[in-house]
Amino acid sequence: MTIIVTGAAGGIGRSVVDALANELAGTGAPGLHTEPGDADPATVLAVDLPGSDWPDHWQEAQSATVRCWEGDLSVESDVAALYAAAEASGPITGIAHVAGIFDLVSLAETTLEQFERIHRVNTTGTFLLLREAARRMAEGGSVVTVTSNAARVPRSGMAAYGSSKAAATQLTRIAGLELAERGIRANVVCPGSTDTSMQRGMWGDDPEGGRRAVLSGDPAAHRIGIPLGRIAEPQDVAEVVSFLLSERARHVTLQEIFVDGGASLGP
Repeated sequence: MTIIVTGAAGGIGRSVVDALANELAGTGAPGLHTEPGDADPATVLAVDLPGSDWPDHWQEAQSATVRCWEGDLSVESDVAALYAAAEASGPITGIAHVAGIFDLVSLAETTLEQFERIHRVNTTGTFLLLREAARRMAEGGSVVTVTSNAARVPRSGMAAYGSSKAAATQLTRIAGLELAERGIRANVVCPGSTDTSMQRGMWGDDPEGGRRAVLSGDPAAHRIGIPLGRIAEPQDVAEVVSFLLSERARHVTLQEIFVDGGASLGP
């Protein structure tokens, strides 16, 4: 069996790889979908852009579990090559699609180039990945797309990003509907503010002020704070992704699960 994780070189994606590798470690794959009679070791295929900085511990301690692959998911031929590489390790039984890019800019100041660049990665990349999954994924598998609570809740400065994640959310739900007859589940995880380089980049030269605004809210941006009073760690999101990929979630599909400490006040 092979599980693909995109956006794997950092942040949430890296934590997803670690969570899955830990679950797959040893002789079995507890809770994760396996093909009948599959005696080959399970593999996590970590995917990110060329030149990515890969963690040393994957190669040193988990080389039999984690493989790294580099490519651009917004390029059709790269996505086809990714699936071929994944299938070389066994049937594709899971996909965690975490890759995405972000830009914080008002609607009035968003250029067409900025809008198209974000949608090319976040929307077109999701479409290409899901289309190939529809053609090649093993029966009974699971797809999890990590989008954002900004896909549901309007956020100032996120016209391009929020709309791209909303599109990725709906693409995933449609995939789940169309692939249900093959036993393939598709769900969406919607994080809120998470302690990643992307989040910290939003705070610019005032990280402490940015953190306080996230936790307490920002009336000028029409944004509440986080009811649980903490910013998520990447592993908080990774644990939910790992659950949805597993047989423990075998009757869960077409769902959006918010991992944002209550910041969206529910779906």
